[in-house]
Amino acid sequence: MNIAPVPDGRKTIAKRIAESLRDAIVCLELKPGDAISESDIGARFGVSRQPVREAFIQLAEAGLVRIRPQRPTEIVKISVREVLNARFVREALETAVIVKAAAAGQALSRDHFDAMIERQTEMAIGDDYRAFHELDDAFHQEIARLAGCSFVWKLIDAQKMQMDRVRYLSLLYNRTPTVGEHRRIADAILAGDGEKAVAEMREHLGKMDIHIPQIREEFREYFADGEE
Repeated sequence: MNIAPVPDGRKTIAKRIAESLRDAIVCLELKPGDAISESDIGARFGVSRQPVREAFIQLAEAGLVRIRPQRPTEIVKISVREVLNARFVREALETAVIVKAAAAGQALSRDHFDAMIERQTEMAIGDDYRAFHELDDAFHQEIARLAGCSFVWKLIDAQKMQMDRVRYLSLLYNRTPTVGEHRRIADAILAGDGEKAVAEMREHLGKMDIHIPQIREEFREYFADGEE
């Protein structure tokens, strides 16, 4: 985990650490149940404990870590309930956004999404999960931009943290289907068909409900106990 330099102080050190740790948590470099400490993370990033403490607070507010007095901070295990809640919120927001994107879609070039989807296909074939995941987010962010709702993507990004680890684990077997789903969503937007775009987005995001039982069975140690 490295903190890339950010010019002009646009991000605090704490925010950069929080973003790096979030990425490590989502990509399972830091696994559910793992313990991390301010001193260890500070040493890894070459900073004092204060910005690390601030980063931990940000991640705790997002529900990704649990701060425990006099004990190491712990990576929170995956809660199926929280994942489904996040999926519900994300679907509500993205289906509203995609209607506006489709209204603008017919004015776009027919190849508007091609490069992004082709790149994602390459990452699927090459088993580059991290790059695939980033391109997945970029696709959805682009829909929000086309709709003139980039601010909504910030809300979605904050909510979907609880989904992202499950999404990442689902890439073990869901990369190629995801590319096909993205292509159908893009085609509906470019055709200006808001109704179809909404239906395709609902199906795409709804796959989470199907994947959770399989992922939970395969990675039971990553999930919180006592949830059915």
